[in-house]
This record gives sequence, structure tokens and C-alpha cells, in this order.
Amino acid sequence: MTLTDNASKAAPLTQGATGTSGATIRDPRLDFYRGIAMFIILFAHTPGNFFTSWIPARWGFSDATEIFVFCSGMASAIAFGRTFDRAGWTLGTARVGYRVWQVYWAHIGMFFFIAMMLAFWDSFGIFEKRYIGTLNLVPFFDGVTRGGELVSTTADQLVGIFTLTYVPNYFDILPMYMVILVMMPAVMALARINLYLMFTVIAVVWLFAQEGVLEIFGAGDMTINFPAEPWSAREWFFNPFGWQLVFFTGFAFMRGWIPAPPVKWWLIALALIVVLANIPLSNIGVRAVNREWFGLVMEGNPVVEWRVANKPWISKSDFGLFRYIHFLSLAYLAWVAAGVGGHRLIASGTGWLSRLWGGIVAVIMKVGQQSLAVFLFSMVLARVLGFAYDQIERSTAVVTTGNLIGCAALICVAYFVAYIKGQPWRVKPR
Repeated sequence: MTLTDNASKAAPLTQGATGTSGATIRDPRLDFYRGIAMFIILFAHTPGNFFTSWIPARWGFSDATEIFVFCSGMASAIAFGRTFDRAGWTLGTARVGYRVWQVYWAHIGMFFFIAMMLAFWDSFGIFEKRYIGTLNLVPFFDGVTRGGELVSTTADQLVGIFTLTYVPNYFDILPMYMVILVMMPAVMALARINLYLMFTVIAVVWLFAQEGVLEIFGAGDMTINFPAEPWSAREWFFNPFGWQLVFFTGFAFMRGWIPAPPVKWWLIALALIVVLANIPLSNIGVRAVNREWFGLVMEGNPVVEWRVANKPWISKSDFGLFRYIHFLSLAYLAWVAAGVGGHRLIASGTGWLSRLWGGIVAVIMKVGQQSLAVFLFSMVLARVLGFAYDQIERSTAVVTTGNLIGCAALICVAYFVAYIKGQPWRVKPR
């Protein structure tokens, strides 16, 4: 069975992904939810931001990272899938390689800009903390010494940055994304042979990324991942071989390899049960049982004990199975809420409430459309906001104001990048 045969037998999740002229039509649901993820990512990466106590990640196993990766898979199916279909596997691979090249230099630029910024703050010598230590960049600037002996030099870390063998935790999302993109041509080739073979390979690769699960069966040394630093055994926090599962799930939905799920009351109820059942076992649940309830104080913390005992299944690093189930349940509810084609996101009335909702959705979608640029900017802005809170205070008013300013900045970046991409300097012929 060929890829063309597969595509013709299953309609993609987004009907009308391409117009009659062949131009790509954006899915409002994709841009809307990815835009929401961008705001959450800013909150989550800002040091000392109390907003992070109430983001979706605190209510269940999955978080904004799943939204970002899943939507990136869907967007990649639109952006690159048609190239594979129209121009063939070789040129499709070349286009993916070009995107990897872009993301690679975005990663390098982001790292050096943030490292420079932290070093600049430290150069004043007047702040209580050493800011390069806040992101564990001391080895990059000072090298690594053990027992009075230099075991890893700054030159080693410089080489490691460019070869992706030195990946500090704050800078590990884009390397994970690059590796998954590199896997895409192989997935497309397998899909040409047989879809079941492709899904089997994806599942097997994910399984061998599950260190905790493999350890249960005495095969922990067979885990696949990449080294994160040359002086220790630490590996990439975001294991791309685990996270590719959620990426290619979104990719498969958009390609039509997995049919869109039906809207059934029992499926909605099942998804709600999964989501609600996660809450007592989430970070919110951990906080709840630590408090006094009706004059009784819980001895120990059964939620923490459960999470420790089931760590392999909720691992964020390896993308554990329970995270996958929780995210799919959330994604289904979000898909149902948005309606067919995302029609519930698009305001159809003429009243002021309808216009207000339409404006909010349009802004969020714009942020989602420029996700790479917005993500890079947010990673820098998060450190700036954290620095500002250190110098002022972390009162409710200050942090709330900082979050609002940060959201406004992301919106401005999204609109500016969209404006530049429109090449306004080109003179249109009369």
C-alpha cells in the first residue's frame, strides 16, 4: 500500500487543509491551542512566578509541552506532508533538513544570547545571586573541576553546544524538536510501505525510551537517549525518542492516517473521567493532602507515595504512558469544544461580546502562527522578568503586572514577525 493510497482512504483531521488553488489553509484550532501553549510556556519559565501554581500542568500529568509538540506534529503534516506528496521523498527530506537547519541556529543563537545576558548581570558584582548559576551554566564559563583537577574545559562545553552533546535543561526543547524532525523522512518512507509497520516502529522506539519501564524488566541499560554533558552520565531531559510519540500522533491525525474520533457522549464522558481522575494525583493533589482537612492532618502524603511508585508511567523526561493518556483525553475534549473546523472559535455574531471574543481568538491565533519566534523571545523574556522580580519584589501586584506585560510583548512579537514575513518592502504592481 502506498502513501497516496493511505491518504485517499482516510480523511485528515482538518478537512480542507488545502484550497482549490493548492494554497495551504491554516486550521484555527491548531493556531489557537498552540498560542495558548506559548503563554503558558512563558509563565512556566519565569522564575518565582506564582502563576505557575495554577497552570494546567498542576492539574494533571500532561502540560503545555504536550500541546506544543502535538500541535507541531500537526503543523508539520501541513507544512511538509504536501511537499513529500507533491515533490517526492528526496525533496521532502531536503525541506525538512532546511527546517532543522533553521531550528539549529535558532537554538544556538538563543543559548548564546541568554548566556551573554546572564554573564552581563553577573559582571556588575552587586547582585546577591550569580545568575549563570541559575541555569547551571557555571560549567560553560568556568569548566568542571573534581578533586582539584580540571575534567572538562570551557572549550569542551563550546564544542558540546554546537554538537548538542552539552544541553543544559533550560535549552533542551529545540534539540528534542530537531531530532524528531530528522525522524520524519524515515516515518514517511515507512508509511509508503505499510502504515501498520510505521506505527509499530514508532511504538517500539517510544518503548525503548522508557528507562523506568525497561528497568522493571531488567533492561534499563537498553534505554536510548543522548548525552547532555561530557563530564557526567546525565542525558537529555526531553528524550526525543519518547516525545516523538505525541508528535507523530498529531502528524498522523493531520495526514489522515488516524481517522478523526467521533463525537459521542460516552467518549466525552470517558475523557472527562480520565481528566478528573488525574486531579487528586496531580501537583494540586499533592498540595491538598499536605493541608489540614476538617481538623485532621494527613500522615505522610499518599499522593507523593503514589507518584514515586508510578514514576515510570508519568515521567516527563521519557514521556510516560499516563501522560499520553491524559493528554489524549484533554485533546479530545478541546477538539470537541472547538467544533467542526473550529467553528466555535470563530465569532459569528455582531454584538460586542461576540466581537470581543473574536478579537481575543484572533490574537491568540496570531501568537500560535508564529510559535518559533514567540518561543525564542519568551525564553529570553522569562529570564528578564525573573531578574526584574529579584530587584523589585515578588508581590502579587508586581508579578501579575509582569505577566501582563510579558503576554503583551509576545503578542507584539507575533504581529511584528507576521508583518515582516509578509515582505512589506515588496512593491506590488499596479
